Amino acid sequence: MDGRGVTVNEFRARRLATLGLDPAEVGRIVELALAEDLGPRRQDVTSEATIPAGQRDVAEVVARADGVVAGLDVAAAVFEAVDAELVVELSADDGAHVSRGDVLAVVSGPTRALLTAERTALNLLCRMSGVATHTSAWTRELAGSKAQVLDTRKTTPGLRSLEKYAVRAGGGANKRMGLYDEAMIKDNHKLAAGGVAAAFRRIREASPGVTIQVEVTTLDEALEAVEAGADFLLCDNMAPPLLSRIVAAVGDRAQLEATGNLTLNTAAAYAATGVDYLSVGALTHSSPILDIALDLRS
Repeated sequence: MDGRGVTVNEFRARRLATLGLDPAEVGRIVELALAEDLGPRRQDVTSEATIPAGQRDVAEVVARADGVVAGLDVAAAVFEAVDAELVVELSADDGAHVSRGDVLAVVSGPTRALLTAERTALNLLCRMSGVATHTSAWTRELAGSKAQVLDTRKTTPGLRSLEKYAVRAGGGANKRMGLYDEAMIKDNHKLAAGGVAAAFRRIREASPGVTIQVEVTTLDEALEAVEAGADFLLCDNMAPPLLSRIVAAVGDRAQLEATGNLTLNTAAAYAATGVDYLSVGALTHSSPILDIALDLRS
């Protein structure tokens, strides 16, 4: 392993690209995950000691709980990276609602390789499916309103692209990928720059084409931001009555996002204010995994 990443095979690369994932980035993530598990000698001491080198088996990837699956092709890339002789046949699609006992994929080939890849593949698949399942719950709560649920940058280091993909698989939408693709003026920026208008002006001068979002905490701040030219406002820690007033005052001059301390129990009330989005960091920082296992066929 040279740190440049696993080369995903051509078939898997096409599938990943179709899903909106960069095959090269997936390869780098798989490489790091395998290196963490196998160590510098790339060795599974248990499987090598207990399983004859020529043994071959078939295994099923099985849901142990109800949920929404995401990351099947990523998991397949792990198996294929460990041994090109492993053949992965997917039995479900990302974004599908699955039930306990459903077979999501069948993997066949050298048994040592199967068991060596098992945990790394499942770690990624379970994590991504957990994010998709959690996102799906928010999507159901917002059904019937115009509001969409958004993710944030509160992601697991190194897994942002996979977790944001999982949000999409669960029916949610993505905000900016990082600090580089959109500008976001938050409270500390306003304090450092001397106000919303000053911060907005400086960003527009430095990066004329960048989208600028502004975090606001009062009606006056919202109106100031819109007058400065902002077309996307983050309404932070506001109760629904105040949000409703801002929606009425801003109209269609900017898109509005509710953010801060949102829960599934309050989602419908916030959506009813007329905001366009609910931003939920918990989609990625607090989603439990979806339990998925690998079982050898007897």
